[in-house]
Amino acid sequence: MSIRRLPEHLVNRIAAGEVVERPASALKELVENAIDAGATRIAIRLGGGGTDLVEVTDDGSGMTPSDMALALERHATSKLPDEFIENVATLGFRGEALPSIASVARMTLESRPRGSEGWTRVVDNGVLVSEGPAAIPPGTRVRVEALFERVPARRKFLRSPRSEFAACIDVVKRLAMARPDIGFSVEHDGRRSLGVTGGESLPDRVAALTDRGLVDNGVGVDFVREGIGLGGIAGLPTFNRGVADHQYLFVNGRPVKDRLLIGAIRGAYAEMMPRDRHAVVALFLDVPPDAVDVNVHPAKTEVRFRDPALVRGLIVSGLRRALDEAGHRSQHAPKEAMAAWSSEPLEAATPSPSPALWGEGRGEREWETPRSTNPYALNERRTFFTPPPQARAEPAYAPPPETTDYPLGVARGQVAKTYIVAESPDGLILVDQHAAHERLVLERMRKAMANGGVASQALLLPEVIELDEPACDRLEARAAELSEFGLDLDRFGPRAMLVRGVPAMLGQGDVIGLVTDLADELAAFDEALSLKERLDHVAATMACHGSVRAGRVLSVAEMNALLREMEVTPHSGQCNHGRPTWVKLAHGDIEKLFGRR
Repeated sequence: MSIRRLPEHLVNRIAAGEVVERPASALKELVENAIDAGATRIAIRLGGGGTDLVEVTDDGSGMTPSDMALALERHATSKLPDEFIENVATLGFRGEALPSIASVARMTLESRPRGSEGWTRVVDNGVLVSEGPAAIPPGTRVRVEALFERVPARRKFLRSPRSEFAACIDVVKRLAMARPDIGFSVEHDGRRSLGVTGGESLPDRVAALTDRGLVDNGVGVDFVREGIGLGGIAGLPTFNRGVADHQYLFVNGRPVKDRLLIGAIRGAYAEMMPRDRHAVVALFLDVPPDAVDVNVHPAKTEVRFRDPALVRGLIVSGLRRALDEAGHRSQHAPKEAMAAWSSEPLEAATPSPSPALWGEGRGEREWETPRSTNPYALNERRTFFTPPPQARAEPAYAPPPETTDYPLGVARGQVAKTYIVAESPDGLILVDQHAAHERLVLERMRKAMANGGVASQALLLPEVIELDEPACDRLEARAAELSEFGLDLDRFGPRAMLVRGVPAMLGQGDVIGLVTDLADELAAFDEALSLKERLDHVAATMACHGSVRAGRVLSVAEMNALLREMEVTPHSGQCNHGRPTWVKLAHGDIEKLFGRR
């Protein structure tokens, strides 16, 4: 077959395949054009998740009729005044977006520079249909309808309207986060879904678009090394999420999803966060234009650094310095959450000292060493007359069971309110109470699901949980399946869910954290798979939030009950995340520690 030159309309469709992958891709290109045009307000209207309608209106500089005609031709742009593409400072620069979108949809382009008349051009799948005067305010309005309608091979691979809308919202959030000086609004199917005003501070804009709690649970990042600056806000290690979708990265104001940067974030939090949790961050890198190449991806979402090791080290060092300055700070807990915890009453009486020990009847305590008045004397030597430690004591209604009867032994105490100390016939056993109970709850849920479903416990007062609209959409779509896991929830407005019941076996757990993590994880699930096919993931998330937490004081009976259930539960030797739930020190190991062997 001989080589031939492809026709213009086919060239445009091929280019559209690189630039316009889905409605969110088209929206990204249009909003970037509005930002480059100097807009201070950008209004977005969507229909059918962006498949039926994408409309972007801005108050930027506008275009003349001749410029509009050029803008619809390939490789025509106003953003490269010379041939030095490495010095590009705008979001767009290739001049492919508008003709590519117009080749696979019906596009109406309206624009008016200040002090001039407005003009409109209508292009239907690459063919100019009409043009003429338009009555619009200064700025530009681009309306894209019926995306991929005449390209069924592309349209059938689009996801549901809800999924496409979630992708569009994510694009707008990232662009809006990079430009807090610009106001953004999004309307979907006639309902306002997002709105931020221009002129906000960067922390306020980031918090408004991610999580309001980030203001109280984040630290500012400001670090410079060898001409590269790192700024933004980073969540505390305890303020984390179940997926990495809440990591927003920008290079010279351009939203990117770069593996190098994501790996650097994970490296910075490596020793402070479990492997299955992800930090909430918004980081802004300012790099000299000649030190980064932004022209390595058709959608400009990836970049290449001249010195990647320097950039990675900068991010790791900058984040760790900011987190170090946070000191002992941890996630802020609201007062209502703290009020839900009640301390266990301590009824143990203080032992009465013997008269001889305390020197009663003596004129003076001749053997007592005077106590230091120095408030910082932490290593002060205790005397015979120092009162004994006030340890918790429980009445022994029955003699302790024999250790020979149980493989995991008998509970003898608790260390740091986290680890159970048990004595077995052949050694000492330490149990991580949270990790162990997490595995037990997971296995209970698996068994309950195999027997028809998890029992639900109705809440006395339903809990209202505020989330973003795509997260609510995901939960609403899976509500019937989640009810089989014992989680009963309903939609409560555009951005909230009402929780009426929780799995009975979880008890009084963290309902807000549970629903938030489930919403995050549902974003990563294939819509074609039922939640039963992802049973381990859903059940593990629920089990983690319904388990005995580290820091809770357990009675001896509770500790022994936990040990007995571990002995009869499969896989109880490791938690849902692969960490061990218990370790053993054999008698021989203990003897070696004390030099007896």
